[in-house]
Amino acid sequence: MYDYTGWIVRATAGRDKDGLFCVVGVDQERNFLLLADGKRRKVSKPKGKKLGHVAPLTDHLHEFDHPAIKKLKQGEPVSDRELRRALAAFKEGITLG
Repeated sequence: MYDYTGWIVRATAGRDKDGLFCVVGVDQERNFLLLADGKRRKVSKPKGKKLGHVAPLTDHLHEFDHPAIKKLKQGEPVSDRELRRALAAFKEGITLG
């Protein structure tokens, strides 16, 4: 499975439908993306979701340039606070831009 770490996605199914998340890892065995938003889903206990149940808002061609996202892609640990701020900045960019 491709490494989707650092992508920002919107959930399209389940109780967290329309929620904004960041991919913090990939479960290769079950083919799940590990999602966190820093509030309901912490980085220490991410939500597992199938690839078909999310809609990517960023990808390898259209990356979101934020220090927390860069840290994730480099494999460094990211705090929930950093992740919340990155997602808030992304949301602000969507509504204003």
